[in-house]
Amino acid sequence: MSENQEKFQCQGAGTCGYIYDPDRGDKKGKIPKGTAFENLPADWKCPGRGVSKDRFKCLGTRSASGKNGIREGEEKGS
Repeated sequence: MSENQEKFQCQGAGTCGYIYDPDRGDKKGKIPKGTAFENLPADWKCPGRGVSKDRFKCLGTRSASGKNGIREGEEKGS
């Protein structure tokens, strides 16, 4: 795990709430762990709603301690 990783939350229709976490990657999209959001393929889509990267909002960085109050890699309501 790197020192700081930026997480991004889906802002798609119906407020999906999926959070892309580089430390987890995206198993469904075959994105390996450690892939930064900016390095995702241009055609990558949210696994929850199928919206493109431009519909995601940066949540900021998380320190290596993991303290940020975000449930990692989960959709809202999970």
